[in-house]
Formats: sequence, structure tokens, C-alpha cells
Amino acid sequence: RFRYFKRRFAQVTNPPIDPIRERLVMSLKMNLGYKRNFLRETPEHAKRLQIDSPILLDYELKAIEEQKEFKVVRIPICYPKERSYNIVELQDMAGERRISELIMDALYEDVPINDLMMGIETLQRRVEEAVGEGANIIILSDRYINRHRVAIPSLLAVSACVKHLAKKGLSTKVSFILETGEARDTHQIACLIGYGASAVYPYLAYETIKSLCDKGKLNMSYEEAVLNYKKALEDGILKIMSKMGISTLNSYHGAQVFDTVCLNKEVVDRFFTGTPVTLEADGIEEIELSVLARHDAAYEEESPKLSYGGDMKFRKGGEFHAWSPHVVRALHKFLDTKDYKDYKEFSKLAESQHPTFIRHLLTYRKLGEPIPLEEVQPEEEILKRFVTGGMSLGALSPEAHEVIAEACNRLGMRSNSGEGGEDPKRYWTVKNSAIKQVASGRFGVTPTYLATAKDIEIKIAQGAKPGEGGQLPGHKVNEYIAKLRHSQPGVTLISPPPHHDIYSIEDLAQLIHDLKQANPEARVCVKLVSEHGVGTIAAGVAKAYADVVQISGAEGGTGASPYSSIKNAGNYWEIGLVETQRVLMENDLRDKIRVRVDGGMRTGKDVIIGALLGAEEFGFGTAAMIAEGCVMARACHLNTCPTGVATQDPKYRAKFKGKVENVMAYFKAVAREVREILAEMGARTLDEIVGRTDLIEVR
Repeated sequence: RFRYFKRRFAQVTNPPIDPIRERLVMSLKMNLGYKRNFLRETPEHAKRLQIDSPILLDYELKAIEEQKEFKVVRIPICYPKERSYNIVELQDMAGERRISELIMDALYEDVPINDLMMGIETLQRRVEEAVGEGANIIILSDRYINRHRVAIPSLLAVSACVKHLAKKGLSTKVSFILETGEARDTHQIACLIGYGASAVYPYLAYETIKSLCDKGKLNMSYEEAVLNYKKALEDGILKIMSKMGISTLNSYHGAQVFDTVCLNKEVVDRFFTGTPVTLEADGIEEIELSVLARHDAAYEEESPKLSYGGDMKFRKGGEFHAWSPHVVRALHKFLDTKDYKDYKEFSKLAESQHPTFIRHLLTYRKLGEPIPLEEVQPEEEILKRFVTGGMSLGALSPEAHEVIAEACNRLGMRSNSGEGGEDPKRYWTVKNSAIKQVASGRFGVTPTYLATAKDIEIKIAQGAKPGEGGQLPGHKVNEYIAKLRHSQPGVTLISPPPHHDIYSIEDLAQLIHDLKQANPEARVCVKLVSEHGVGTIAAGVAKAYADVVQISGAEGGTGASPYSSIKNAGNYWEIGLVETQRVLMENDLRDKIRVRVDGGMRTGKDVIIGALLGAEEFGFGTAAMIAEGCVMARACHLNTCPTGVATQDPKYRAKFKGKVENVMAYFKAVAREVREILAEMGARTLDEIVGRTDLIEVR
């Protein structure tokens, strides 16, 4: 259920906080109990129970329950699986004088009864009753789950209770503690706090740790392991808060700084009021089916089994991956044969798999009658719109970085240096990166570095970890990399989350001006990441006289980003691109700036959908790496890349077999596919379809 929510993050104005260097201004303290009118001051205002962390240990929860100053009530967030018992429980709470509206609708309006909705309404009434009886702290617990009682999803439960009390004018009288077996990672706990929980007791995570210790799978005591787990969660929550520029947990509490994806607007308006809806799909019925499926998997199966996993790295029978082994093999087959038919097989496979991104649900209409391919603009013109992602020299091996740069220069494309600087020996040669990135760490940025650029990119955020700075592990910082970054070998290099000279659009405009003075011939690009509100920021970027604004998708594929950020921060580029195009048009700014998009681009159809949604330039990251030999081993952060693409270890770099010709062949095939689709649509140039959303239809 937590996957319906994507964390938002600050960009440019009110930028992220650095949770490492600015830790002193951050706090995880939380006050529990009745929050009185802050416009008045009485001794009773001070009657709050302060906790140092929202992650409670066993003895802390017991202490809260056993103290006598605040009334604590424990309420289960489970409902009977048997409908008749569920109805009885709801009616008991409704009282004799009133029949529940849910049951009235079922009796007289033929509206199907939803057991989960009845469970939520019963829970809301219990909470309201407890507050009316003087409860200051309510513990919502799913410990009471059994074969006959189903747990309401913890996030839905706490948000439903908070919204219900808010409607009754009671929300400030009580604080909620979640005792749940569902929440276990930083994103899940951040969601619970963001929608109204003041503290969380993840009992199942603790029990799992105890089991691992008892079995000898953890080489430490249970107490030490639990404290390590708690410390990791606290550090993760601080990082999540810092992404939004929020320094105290009290400010993050109930702030709802999330976007929803694939959740019905009706559900959001009812239970998560005020949260932006970016893409609708599941309603309360689908959520209930998911809850029951999980419940039955635990209690109706003879031998319950956990899912196989594979979230980060492909595992057969596990999580689906867009770059699955057979897709990677299909692209490598084309690179071996250079036969366009093999590329078309790769493209067909990439598009026909399980839908992964929004664009896989979309297709295009024809602009007019199909035209001969010869009448469409040549591949060379299309290739000029292609760029590669900002993959730094340090993240990639020197050989891999140079192959991509040379291939792009030969094709008239633009490769991106990333934020790690570049070897001066490559300047003004065929191995020079045409796009020079300026990130928050300013690694390798010199006047000469800027002078060699055709584009200068200011990286405000990165798709795979928006709100965080780039990170290069110390074991990848050898003498060569340290020299280019003006650092010391073996030192982990972490760029700060914000640019410390950019705290507003005006500050950004100053940096854009300064970069144009350093290289008057270069275009200046500002890289943003898709989220609700990115269009407003893009309008500010246009007013700051940038030449290009880049909208990156959260599906950015860097292999060295934190798991929580890869999976749960940012949004799909389709959503951000549509908003950017709309806002720029509404403010008469569209003709003043070019729009670039990137994030999981693989095929010609991806380019066409991007153009129809408003993009004029297109970025490829992971695809370029795979074209030079990457096999998605997901060992980028370990310095043990088996193909020598993402490592600085000489032993593995010797295995690099990437060829400039292969990278060129891939991009030429993509451009050829774009030409074919344009001919099919009846368009002679990409410019004819840029922003033509009327030509998009749902598959």
C-alpha cells in the first residue's frame, strides 16, 4: 500500500537540507497528547509527552502505556473477515438510533457492501468514542490479526482516523501511535508520520531481528541489532525530511508531502485529502482484494511463503524489471549482428512486456496519411536531439566514459560528463563530453572545463535520488579520480543535497548568468526531476534565462543510489513533462526555452511519446551503458562490475569490451525507428509533433 505514494522533494526554492553537515539543526523529537490553541498560553499547554524518536522500542511503548499522566487507549485496526460479524460490529458502534450509511446504501441503493469500508468506519467511530472519553494517546494496533480478523492497511487506518477527527474538530486532542507489523523501512514509516502518526512501533521487524539473532544469522546480540536497526531508520527519516527542506519531525508530521500514483481520486479525496493525484487506477475495492489476498496467503496456505524478492536485481520468479536479462540479451544480439531486424525484435520485446512505465499504456495516432520514408528528416537531424545521461567519470570507468563520449561526438549527439569533472587531455578532442555538468559538489569544475562545453548543465536533482547529492564510494576514488575531482584517494565523495549558492530562482538566475559569462557560446540547461509542481519551477527556470530545462523521471537507473530513493522518491517523467509543457504554455514561456526529457528511454517509440508530450530533446542513460556491454549486474557501488563499465578496479577494467561502433549502432537504430514512426504518422519532422497531445491515445 505504501507504493501508491511517491515522496516529494525540494528543488531550487527552499532547497533540501544537508542531513550530514547540517545535522545540528535537525530534530526527531515529537510531542504527544492534546495540542492546545497556540494563540493562548496556559500551564496546561505544557502538558505534552515528549519522545526523542518516532521509532519506539518495546520498553518505551510499555512506559507510555503504563504512565498515569495521559490517558492511553489501545484500539485494534482489524475487522472480521465474516461479513455478518463485521456488520454487527459496525452497528454496535453506530448505536440503536442510527443505521450506518454503508448499510443503508446497500439496502436501498443496491451499492455493494465493502467489508474494508465497514472496518474503517467502525475504527473511526471507536477512535471518536475514545477521544470523547478523554483519550490523549491512541495506540492503533494490527497485532490482533488472526484467521478470522483482517488487518486494515496501517497507512489507510491512521489517515482515515486523522481525517475523521479533523472533520469532527477533534484532531488536536489526541496523538496516534502505530503498533504495526506492516511498516519496516524508512519510506513506510515516513508515510505513516506524514499522514498523522506521531510514533511507530514496528513489532514484526523486531521479532524478525530476534529470530535472526536466535538462529545465529546475526553476529551480535539482539539489543545491539535492534539499536542498529533503529539508528538506521532514524538516519533514513532525517534524510527523507531533509529532501523537503524540513528540519524537525514536528513539521513533517501530518504534512502529506507525497504524490499518489495509481490510486483512485475518490479514495485520495476521502482518506488522503489534499494529496496530489497524478495517475488514477485502484479504488477501495482493489485495495480490499489486495488485503484479502495477503491475508489468505498467510492463513489459507498450508505452507506460507514470502515473495521471492528481486526488487533491486533481477531474480527469476521475482519482481519484474524493464531491463530484464532477455531484453538486455536482445539488445546485445543486435549489437553483435548490427542487423536492424534484431533491433526491431529488441524494440518489440521492450514495448510488449508487462507495462512498466506510463508510456507503455499509450500509443500514437496518425497526423495524416503515411508518407515515404525519404520525405522524413534524416537520421542525422534526429540524432542531434539525443543526449546521454550525466554518468560521471568515477561512477563509470575511464574507458566506458570515453567510449560514450566518442560515439556521441561522431554522431552529432551530446554526451554528458556527469559531476566528476573530466581529464583535460580529452578537451577539444573526439573524446570530449559536449555537456559539462555543474553539480552541488562542483567536483572538477574549472574555467577550462566550462570553456570546452557546448551545453553546461546545472544539476538541481537526479532522477534516481532526487533531493540528495551524488555519492561516490571511497573504494572507487583512486589517484586518477581524486586528481580530477581535486580530492584525496580513498575518500568517499558526497555532494551536498543543495547547491549552497542557490536558495531561490534569483540565485539560480545569477549562476546561469555567471556560467554564460564563463562560456558565452554554450547553452545552459537546468536539470529537474518530475514531481507535482515541477512545471512552476520550470517556469522559473525559463524566467532565469536558461536555454534548456530537463525533466528527469524517477525511473533513472543509477546502480549506486539508496534503495528507498530509487523506489519511492520522485515521479514518472510523463507526469512532470505534461505539467511543464502546460505551465510554460499558460505563461507564454514555451518559445523561450527548450525542453529535454530523460528516464528509462530505450526505443524510438519512447522518443515519439516524449515529443508528443512536449519534449524536443531526449536523454539516454542505462541504454547507452548496455550498448557498451553493461549486463545490469547491479554492482556499480561495489567497484566489482564484471564488464568493466562501472568500476575503477584495473582487474575488472581489463574486461571492458565496449566499442564506439556498438554505441553508435544503437543510437542510429533508435533514430531510424523514430523516422519510421514519423513516416507512419505522416509527419516530416519531429517539430511537427512536439506538444501534440491530441495525437496520443490509450492503448
